Amino acid sequence: MGNLMGIWRYKEPSTVEECDSTWETDSESDEHQLGGEEEEEEDSGISESMSPADAVRGAQQLDHGSPKFGDKMESSTRMKRSFYAAKDLYKYRHSYPNYKELHHPNEYRNLRFYLNKIPLVPDGIYIEEILTKWRGDYEKLEHNHTYIQWLFPLREQGLNFYAQELTQDEIKEFQSTREARRRFLLAYTIMLDFFGIKLLDKNGNVARAPNWQDRFQHLNESQHNYLRITRILKSLGELGFESFKLPLVHLLLEEALVEGTLPNMRHSALEYFVYTLRQHSQRRALLRFAQRHYQPPENFIWGPPKKKRILASGSAGLKSGKNEVVETSVGKARSPREGRNNLVREADDMDNRKSGEWKTSKGSKLLQEVRGRVDLEEYIDTIPL
Repeated sequence: MGNLMGIWRYKEPSTVEECDSTWETDSESDEHQLGGEEEEEEDSGISESMSPADAVRGAQQLDHGSPKFGDKMESSTRMKRSFYAAKDLYKYRHSYPNYKELHHPNEYRNLRFYLNKIPLVPDGIYIEEILTKWRGDYEKLEHNHTYIQWLFPLREQGLNFYAQELTQDEIKEFQSTREARRRFLLAYTIMLDFFGIKLLDKNGNVARAPNWQDRFQHLNESQHNYLRITRILKSLGELGFESFKLPLVHLLLEEALVEGTLPNMRHSALEYFVYTLRQHSQRRALLRFAQRHYQPPENFIWGPPKKKRILASGSAGLKSGKNEVVETSVGKARSPREGRNNLVREADDMDNRKSGEWKTSKGSKLLQEVRGRVDLEEYIDTIPL
């Protein structure tokens, strides 16, 4: 009866818009907190898990490299957001609502594996062997498909059915076990090196590794590794390294959109990687950065909904579920019309201050470009690559 009541209380999202709250709290103030404190969508990631059936079905459908979503289709077909991707990441960010953990003894198999007490199954390999012998063995890392679920566990079933999903209790225990966290970071650096990236510091900042040219070429051509990156990002958040996601996703977006070294990755980075981040402001900053460099610009589909673009690009934002407009820099507007008037006045004032620099732009377009430039400068300052 309790399970039935839980199912009744939870309403499954049925559209991409219901899954994506990125732009609902868009405001000037929270964009200054990319590296600081901001309320996450739900909690720190310790809650209930996705059902095994949903996870298996999702793993079979989670094809980042499918031509359906690929860049090759953009010239002839208008792209659309993937509902499956949006729903999958919605569940992740909201800690897998409406799923009760299976009633079996909690063996902490993921933690015990990281403490070198049990090997991964089915290969029978211990974590210390991977950490000491697999670094730089790119053939093994590429072609072995059973280790990734053990190195980066989640609360959802992967393709290795011998790997056990994380539980809430195991996550808490893992996060408080220093040796497990140390080995987890070493495993993370092995995978970064496999991708052509190096970890710079304990804050998660990353940059190109010395081997980046060869590895980026491989990564651009081996799109199944985008599934691995999504899993790694999710696992970082589950096991206490949420702050490590932002530098990695930013670097991948920069390589895909600015440097052109990973052009095949840009859709996966925008549709999946960005949406593993739990903080709204971080997702918005990444998407604004991406929008400034995305080509062709009219095909960028990850910006704010059309109804919110005018207000979200200035100092005003719509409260979720209400028509009231909140002004973060000039006070509260009593109506949406008043909010638009304030926005136009603010644009005019900015035109005068900039002595003609922005005079070719009008209204929300002007403010959006100014906001994008400011956000990007502040964002890059927080991540010294």
